[in-house]
Amino acid sequence: MDSMTSIAIASIITAGLTTSVGCMMPAISEGKAVAAALSSIAQQPDAAPIITRTLFVGLAMIESTAIYCFVVSMILIFANPFWTHIVAK
Repeated sequence: MDSMTSIAIASIITAGLTTSVGCMMPAISEGKAVAAALSSIAQQPDAAPIITRTLFVGLAMIESTAIYCFVVSMILIFANPFWTHIVAK
């Protein structure tokens, strides 16, 4: 197996792991955040606007993590710097 094949296999496996973990963990975190926010709103209905605003900021931060993982996996597949280094040699 030559070095280009090894880099391709490692890139594909890493991209798959990055995408799978990067989608699974933010989804779990968003579910927990929404559940905690709904529980808090149920206990303190007067604080609902503040809790909702904080929830949306938190959800945006969690979603950005998933987007970063997606971008990293796309870079590994389509613009891998190791791949271009080996091809340039």
